[in-house]
Amino acid sequence: MALVLNDEQTMLRDNARGFLARNAPIAHLRALRDNRDADGFSRALWKTFVEMGWAGILVPQDYGGLGLGHVEAGVVAEELGRTLTPSPFLSTAVLAATAIARAGTDKQKENYLPKIVAGELIATLAFDETAKHHPEKTAMPAARAGNGFKLGGAKTFVIDGHVANLLIVAARTAGNPGDTAGITLFLVDANAPGVRAERTATVDTHNAARITFENVNVSADNVLGKVDAGWDVLEGVLNVGRAVVASEMVGASEEAFSRTVAYLKERKQFGKAIGEFQTLQHRAAHLYCELEVTRAAVLKSLQTLDDSYDHAGAIVSVAKARAGLSATLAVQEAVQMHGGIGMTDEFDIGLFMKRVRVCQELFGDSNFHADRLARINRY
Repeated sequence: MALVLNDEQTMLRDNARGFLARNAPIAHLRALRDNRDADGFSRALWKTFVEMGWAGILVPQDYGGLGLGHVEAGVVAEELGRTLTPSPFLSTAVLAATAIARAGTDKQKENYLPKIVAGELIATLAFDETAKHHPEKTAMPAARAGNGFKLGGAKTFVIDGHVANLLIVAARTAGNPGDTAGITLFLVDANAPGVRAERTATVDTHNAARITFENVNVSADNVLGKVDAGWDVLEGVLNVGRAVVASEMVGASEEAFSRTVAYLKERKQFGKAIGEFQTLQHRAAHLYCELEVTRAAVLKSLQTLDDSYDHAGAIVSVAKARAGLSATLAVQEAVQMHGGIGMTDEFDIGLFMKRVRVCQELFGDSNFHADRLARINRY
């Protein structure tokens, strides 16, 4: 398959880019930060996303969604990356929608997916418990209790966890931390007794939370998928999240690069534009090539998820690892080429660096995925 967008995907990209440039520029992020907005995103803007169909991109048409693919979700994420727009798109429209559509019962799908499409439900995935991304180290126990289970423990860095109505929680029903067998996924009401969310301040002014569970009762009807067999579902959902976050990093890094090239043409030193200096030209050319290779890898990962969902792990790790490295290079070069002004808060370039740093850690950094790829190839 050609590594280019088709006409419909190009139209979606152009529409998303124009809409976000008008309605959610960097000033929108700054306003949320400076006003210490309790939600951390604009509910009015999210409602508009819903009306445009973005909340239902990955939801099947039978449940009111658009029934599009992962490439389309990546297209929207890339444009969100260009403007650094905080929203529940990743948590709800990507992670939660994928998990429920892939593993939910008919009743669960009918109950939750239309609400996601309509913007009536914010949902997220709660899985990591350690400082670094290691979902297989899930230790939070889910003990049998009557006709269901009782959860106890905590989850860290839960995206949009402080505003979520529904939590998809990975807990251990068998085995030991490090085992992939014995993990079960649960649908948990965020307002259930014993659930407490504490918003986590992130450097990029986006949203996450630490969520604790104290003797939280979950009925057997709220198991997502099969008991003890949630790993494959979780890995599939995380792969989608990884590819979509990689797309967001492509958008952020390309916007940082574009702004840097414009600055190289405008800033003058010794009577001429600094972009005329060969050293800076070489650095810009190198960065451009790195970003183009990453764009191809990310698009390939999204296409593979559409065509062969269960066999996309390797290319997704390639895409996430490359996106982390090239985006980090892009924002570091952007700050350096802007000089002293690039270090100031008044200038937007630093905001891209902060977002890229967080995205690098989301769902595994470049080192995590290099190691994961080596293990996949080994076997």
